[in-house]
Amino acid sequence: MNVACLDFEGVLVPEIWVSLAERTGIEELKVTTRDIPDYDELMGLRLRIMRERGLRYADIQAAAGALDPLPGAAEFLNWLRANYQVAIISDTFHELAAPLVAKLGYPMILCHQLKVDSAGHIVGYTLRQTDPKRHSVLAFKSLQYKVVATGDSFNDISMLRTADAGALFQPSEKVTAAHPDLAVARTYEELKQMFAAHL
Repeated sequence: MNVACLDFEGVLVPEIWVSLAERTGIEELKVTTRDIPDYDELMGLRLRIMRERGLRYADIQAAAGALDPLPGAAEFLNWLRANYQVAIISDTFHELAAPLVAKLGYPMILCHQLKVDSAGHIVGYTLRQTDPKRHSVLAFKSLQYKVVATGDSFNDISMLRTADAGALFQPSEKVTAAHPDLAVARTYEELKQMFAAHL
């Protein structure tokens, strides 16, 4: 049996924080895990900017809710689910992912949780575990599954390297320059071919 482990933002849906940046005009919020590999550093930056600019949970929730899956993502995911068990493993948050997960037909997603106070301010977050993408792959492998994975950012590298096979999907030049040995898929058709090769 095979399991496909997918990143969420940048692979199936647009970047939620980039959407917030575009809605608010705050360029600093366009930074993602393609730019800052350390997730705690990235989230610290995001939450500091939100505090300084008076943004609340409702603002990022609205940015997420206004998005649609990337063109072709739903069709690719349907093909993948017909051939693999599928687990979306993401460093996003359940609260933000929910509307997009609904638009993709409620696939399984493993991600983190936000902490929101009674005034609607994001005051922190709870990580599911340290290096959750790698640990998820290890867990599936311990159940005797073959794991094939894809992601687009620095925080996906440990998942790709732990999987039995994997490829970056539409990564930035910064990511590919840092990991030139990893396979790269630029389209869903190329990604489909990669997964089909390991059935």
